[in-house]
Amino acid sequence: MPKVAKRMTAMIAKVPPETKLLPVAEAVPILKSFNTTKFDQTVEIVMRLGIDPKQADQLVRGSIVLPHGIGKSLRVVVFAKGEKLDEAKAAGADEVGGPELAERIKGGWTDFDVCIAAPDMMGAVGPLGKILGPRGLMPSPRAGTVTPDVGKVIKEYKAGKVEFRSDAGGNVHAVVGKLSFDAVKLTENIMAFINHVVNLKPAAVRGQYIKGIAVSATMSPSVRIQAG
Repeated sequence: MPKVAKRMTAMIAKVPPETKLLPVAEAVPILKSFNTTKFDQTVEIVMRLGIDPKQADQLVRGSIVLPHGIGKSLRVVVFAKGEKLDEAKAAGADEVGGPELAERIKGGWTDFDVCIAAPDMMGAVGPLGKILGPRGLMPSPRAGTVTPDVGKVIKEYKAGKVEFRSDAGGNVHAVVGKLSFDAVKLTENIMAFINHVVNLKPAAVRGQYIKGIAVSATMSPSVRIQAG
């Protein structure tokens, strides 16, 4: 059996059966025991929601600044001019610009994690929808990335803010940290995300809202956890 297959088999043996849902505080130590690679694995959460993703009033979307960040420095680009351009630079934006930045993106450059725009820059940003939209990078008021408070939002993303939105299957995915985080910090990040999504339950949803939750690392099996 290949080394990778043996490693995965050994990890799967540590995972409780699917019918057993663990409290987050018990699931995290199991997840951390999978930290056997030379690189620091990313921890992700998936929440299966009891929504109808075809109904606009049941979509779940938002953002949250996790208590302990995500263990990664996000590259943030900002469309701004005048005082807002200076504000963005002072807040730590990696790239700031206007039409020239739009032309660079049209040329194929998308080496960034977050795109923020001041409201008066949407004329330059709008035509980029076909490029940024499929990559989840298109600024929008609903996500908080079209904002007059560019400095504040930049600092939030640099501190570990994550965006999420329900997909076509009614699932929400997000990064919640690294396996190198200590158990308490990882637990607090996961709980903060779960509670935030629970509080976003659309009024139109009937019946069970949280159908299932699982956490996993880059190269690990998933561990199913309780909603509360």
